[in-house]
Amino acid sequence: MTTTAIKKQVEDYHPMLSTKQQALVLEMIKSLIQVDNEPKRMSRKQYNKELNEAVTRIDNGNAVSHKEALKEIAKW
Repeated sequence: MTTTAIKKQVEDYHPMLSTKQQALVLEMIKSLIQVDNEPKRMSRKQYNKELNEAVTRIDNGNAVSHKEALKEIAKW
């Protein structure tokens, strides 16, 4: 089906919908757009790079212990 045909059908059906149904269709369209805008999965190379950087930070003592993290969370 062509884009023009789809647009024509949407225009034809739109007036047949109640206001509530039109609002639901709008929300559905918005949710579909958000799905397309979600971040893409990173590559394995990027994942491994970030993982190695995190391990290096931990090895250098730049980390928070589990106990310290729980104390911080309790302050929220």
